[in-house]
This record gives sequence, C-alpha cells and structure tokens, in this order.
Amino acid sequence: MTPKTFVTAGRWPTTFTSLRYPNCRRWFIGQALSLMGTWMQLVAQGWLVYDLTGSKLALGMISFVGTVPTLFLMLPAGAISDRMPRRRMLLITQTAMMAFALILALLTATRVLQVWHIAALAFGLGIANSFDAPARQALAVDMVEDRRDLQNAIALNATVFNMARVVGPAVGGLVLAALGAAWCFALNGLSFLAVLIALVGMRMPDVVGSSRTERLTDQVKAGLRYTWGSTAIRTVVALVGVSSLFAMSYSVLMPVYAVDVLHVGEAGLGALNAAVGAGALVGSLAVATLSKSTHKGLQLTIGSLIFPLALLAFAFSRSFPLSLVWLGVAGFGFVIQNATSNTLVQSLVSDELRGRVMSVYTLMFSGAAPFSALLAGGLAQTLGPTAAVVIGAGVFLLFALGVFIFVPALRRQEG
Repeated sequence: MTPKTFVTAGRWPTTFTSLRYPNCRRWFIGQALSLMGTWMQLVAQGWLVYDLTGSKLALGMISFVGTVPTLFLMLPAGAISDRMPRRRMLLITQTAMMAFALILALLTATRVLQVWHIAALAFGLGIANSFDAPARQALAVDMVEDRRDLQNAIALNATVFNMARVVGPAVGGLVLAALGAAWCFALNGLSFLAVLIALVGMRMPDVVGSSRTERLTDQVKAGLRYTWGSTAIRTVVALVGVSSLFAMSYSVLMPVYAVDVLHVGEAGLGALNAAVGAGALVGSLAVATLSKSTHKGLQLTIGSLIFPLALLAFAFSRSFPLSLVWLGVAGFGFVIQNATSNTLVQSLVSDELRGRVMSVYTLMFSGAAPFSALLAGGLAQTLGPTAAVVIGAGVFLLFALGVFIFVPALRRQEG
C-alpha cells in the first residue's frame, strides 16, 4: 500500500504534486534542458579561462565581472518585475542569454577568442541575469493555482536545477574533452529554445503587481522596508548572503582542485561539479517530499550546518572518490538550506511586493558572488586553495551557529 504521506492531489504523488499544473510541467521541462546547457557552458568557460591564463585569480575576476551587474540592477529589476508581466520579462532575458552563448561559441570556433571577450560576454550575461532572476523567482506563484503547492513548486524547481547540475557538468566535461569548448557554448545557446517555447506555451494571466505611476525608487524602498521589517525574512536573507559570500568560494576554485590538487583533468572537473549536483538533487527531492511539513525552520537549520561541515571535509580531502562524496553531501546541505529559505520568504511576503522582496533575496544569494569570487581567487593565490575553502566554510559555519543560538525563533519557524 502506498504511504498516505506520498499521495495527494489525485494521481500525483506528494513529491511531484505541482506537476499537475500544465504551466509547471512546461516550465520544468524547458528549464531542465536549458539549465543543462548552462552548466555545460560554466564548465567549459572555467576550464578555458584557466587554460588561457594559468591564473587562479583570473577565475575569480571573470566570475566577478559576470556577477557585479547584480549589485546595481537587481533591486530595480525586482521593482520592474512587479510592474510588468513576468513572463514577458523572461522572454526578453532568455533571448539575450541565448545570443551571448552563441556569440561565445562563434568566437571560440573561429579561434579569435581572448579573455576580454569572455569577460565582456560574462558582463552582458550578468545584466540579463539581474532582470531574469527576480521575475523567475516570482513566477512560481503565477504557475500554481493552489498556494499550498507553492513550496512543492519551489522545491521541484530546485530539483530541475540540480538534475541539470548532475547531467550538465558531466556531459560538458565529456564534450569539452572530445569536441572542445565551442560545442559546449553552442549547445548551451540552442538549449535556450526549450525554455522560450515553454514560456510561449504557458496559459496564465499577465499579472502586474504594482502601479506603473509610482516612482521606481519609491517602490524599491518599499521592498527594502518590508524585508527589514520582518525578523524572519531579514534573518533568512542574511543567512543566504553570508553563505553566498563565504561558503560558495569553493565553486570558483573547482578547476584548481581538478588540475592542481586532485589531478583529474577535464572529465574529473565535470565529475566534481556533477557530485555537487547529485547531492543537491537528492536534497531537493527530500524538500519536495516534505513540502507538507511545517518544520521549515528546522529544515533550514539542518541544511545550514551540513553544508559548511561537508565543505571543510572536502577542503582537506586528497582522494578523488572521497572528494566526490563530500561534495555530494555539501550539495545536499546547500539545497536543503536554500530551497527551504526560498520557501519561507515566498510564504511570508505579500503578492504586491513579491518581485521586490525576491530581488533582495536574490541579490544576497547571487549579488555576493562577485566578492566571493575575488575573495576565493585572492586567498587561493596567496594561501592556496585548501586555505581558501576552509576560511570560507568556517566563517559561514560560525554564522549559522550564531543564528541557531541567538535567533531560536527561526528554527521554530513554521511554513
């Protein structure tokens, strides 16, 4: 007999209940294909930068250039996503991302690519991402008709992301080794067609959350006031920001670990990234299965402790199989932390401010990346990659413990 906890909404099991909505199904299929291409490009780009420069700092600099636009554009982009239909906004941003990937493929295939080309295209991609992220985060509400399925939709979105993270880097490493970086970039460009087709096929009202006559700066301020005024949202956003600034430094240094520490080459680099995705995939399915649970604060606390502890173990590992295991555990903890934090924020925020509050959340999640990349590259260049990962994971672990001790209301937060 099927356990009661796994069956709801007719024929759909609890883990996949939001897939009963056609818009969710279209979005998840399109995202799965597109994100696999994105991960292929990230693997190839990191390898290419390190191959062209031989510099650990250059890896950090490219990541910095690609993410720095979010610092200036994410908040106004969130306000704009409340002023215009989010689906239309995503059609524009996804088309721009496709164009950048195809240009990168052309430059690589014609052997004229230079590091500054990669930096310029990464900067353009960062601008597109700044407008894409808050609209994409807020679209989850528009895709589900029953708000009780919102957490499941968010968790399954993380599942799709992490499934792509398993397949994309592994395939990307193989394509990179067999055919070269240009093919990775070209396949990524073509993969955007899947999500564009999904967006066009969606049937939903074009919701506009806020007035277009109110000044944009006033709307941004309203979103910031709302975020700061809620203790739960403020703490979750801070936790996500510290995690992104310090703990995520390991991802920038993955090519260094593959080449200089573990000596596993291109295919090994793909496997290391895929291990993180495999653990994250398991974590996101766990969150989706527990979507009816009300113990969201406890889930967030558990994920926030598992993630940095696994990174500390990975930092000292010199065994390739053990490194894969620890990265898998880190991916599991990471997605438990972030899928739950996203759900908590989305469940607490009002609809008319959703885009703006999610832009603050996304800014802390991805806006810290430029500084995280520079910090990781600088520390690795001066102290070595192990020290860089240990320092980043250690700082976040201390912060997570501080939240656990001094903000007990968060771990008791229900949702």
